[in-house]
Amino acid sequence: MKVILNRVNQDYLFEVKNQNGHKVVLDNISKKEGKVAGVSPMELLLMGLAGCSSIDIIAILKKQKINPKDLRVEVEGQREPDQVPSLFHKIDVVVHIAGEIPPEKAKRAVSLSLEKYCSVAKTLEYSSQIFHSIFLNGNEI
Repeated sequence: MKVILNRVNQDYLFEVKNQNGHKVVLDNISKKEGKVAGVSPMELLLMGLAGCSSIDIIAILKKQKINPKDLRVEVEGQREPDQVPSLFHKIDVVVHIAGEIPPEKAKRAVSLSLEKYCSVAKTLEYSSQIFHSIFLNGNEI
């Protein structure tokens, strides 16, 4: 696995590309001047957690012949204020899933992802507590 970062302008804007040519634009969201034109590296970590866990959840359910109608994951990280580096110390993951899914199977898929399979979650757990909640068809389970 390899990525390449290139500076785009004379400010903080960067483009990161993976080996398949897919791109992400990074910027400094705390800069004092100019428009923020990309995500911050710390936001990218949270996006990675959302993506990694979503892939796992879908894969786990598909193995059981369950295909959710919809999946949305909200991830919010809290960082250590006034610390350098300012690490995440708490991350909340809210999984919204829809479809004809038994609640216990939805719970198991999310738990297996965040506690066993998701490499991003397993990496982040060294510095942060990760909590999760699940909403199935709009109802918390």
